[in-house]
Amino acid sequence: MSKQKYFVLDTNVLLHNADSLTSFSDNHVILPMTVIEELDKFKRQNDELGRNARSVIRHLDRLRMQGTLKDGVTMDNGGTLAITVEYKDMPGALLDMKIPDNRILAVANSLHEKGETVIFVSKDINARLKADALGIDVMDFEKQKCNIDDLYTGWRNVTVPGEVVDRFHQEESPQKTEGFEFYPNEFILLQDEANPKHSGLGRALDKSHLIHLNPRNEHAWNVGPRSKEQRMALELLLDPDVNLVTLIGQAGTGKTLLALAAGLECVVHRGSQEKLLVSRPVIPMGKDIGYLPGTKDEKLLLWMQPIFDNLTYLMRHNRSPEDEGTVQQKVNKLLKDQIVELEALTYIRGRSIPRQYVIIDEAQNLTPHEVKTIISRAGENTKMVFTGDPQQIDNPYLDSSSNGLSYAVERLKGHGIFGHVTLSKSERSPLSAIAADLL
Repeated sequence: MSKQKYFVLDTNVLLHNADSLTSFSDNHVILPMTVIEELDKFKRQNDELGRNARSVIRHLDRLRMQGTLKDGVTMDNGGTLAITVEYKDMPGALLDMKIPDNRILAVANSLHEKGETVIFVSKDINARLKADALGIDVMDFEKQKCNIDDLYTGWRNVTVPGEVVDRFHQEESPQKTEGFEFYPNEFILLQDEANPKHSGLGRALDKSHLIHLNPRNEHAWNVGPRSKEQRMALELLLDPDVNLVTLIGQAGTGKTLLALAAGLECVVHRGSQEKLLVSRPVIPMGKDIGYLPGTKDEKLLLWMQPIFDNLTYLMRHNRSPEDEGTVQQKVNKLLKDQIVELEALTYIRGRSIPRQYVIIDEAQNLTPHEVKTIISRAGENTKMVFTGDPQQIDNPYLDSSSNGLSYAVERLKGHGIFGHVTLSKSERSPLSAIAADLL
């Protein structure tokens, strides 16, 4: 029988995922007292960190009723959980015990010196570096992570005999493709094995059948695709049967612009939804807009400036000579008439959102649980679109593999109401493309 391990958890692990307490099988989970003190500081916050802190504290209180947390309480998974204050000061004042992270590390080090198999778990890279320097095994919290290098792209090239490509173009009915297994709503570029330029772009209806792209979805709000990937994105963004779409791409690939164009098309021209709701996480200043001057709407105007830039471009692009008023007046009218609504993610939790086209921009800064919370707000006939770049993350405890956008792509692939496209080429401008590729 293998020796049980002692997993010493950093506070950020619990704040990232409240279920992490029960994620270590039948081993020992150790919470230093400093972690409890830090949870107490977070519990009053009205955001995801505060909610996770309160959830962990309630869970600990339920466990307390089963025994003494000082000695360890048995959990449902067969493991034990204990809260400890026992640690020795580091020899030679190696670490300053006034710093909370160092007191947490001291607990792990004390167990390590007793000969126990100790693993320090933290989302903080610096804390993991310190633990490693002390000779303690370390790990990131791996639950709800995916391999970003193998992330589902939503499309692929398939080499087939030329007659297969010909038949695809000639017949309107779904085409069965032998020898391959597709995901629903995956895009397939059929390429002639003798002449790669002889090709056809289809969309998977199921595991083996391809259908043609809908010509009606070629344009949105007078905006057309500049690449095959953008054409794929428009197909998903405008299809009423695809309720959830994720778009990943670097700066300038057009993901936000296409999502806004499709949202306006569906709300204003097609009437598929009643309103376009746009939001983005407020990360750099602590997940709140309180630091900005003015009313809530004035604060949002500042934070949502990238959305306004895209809306201004779209209104100018869709403008006809007989239109009255300036482009800015047209944008303001969309907001005044509540055709377009801008909202901070803080205020979306708890809402039910029916018959709306919802765009969540910069979704790579959300945790998997936050993405789940937002999607669960969707009511009848609501379509949700998440856009972002997993390589550009501002949240200090997320990375390209653990953020909610990447996790959602990997978990939801294969479901008929979900579609995804990874856009790789910058279309904003030659300068933008050079910056994205080389800087």
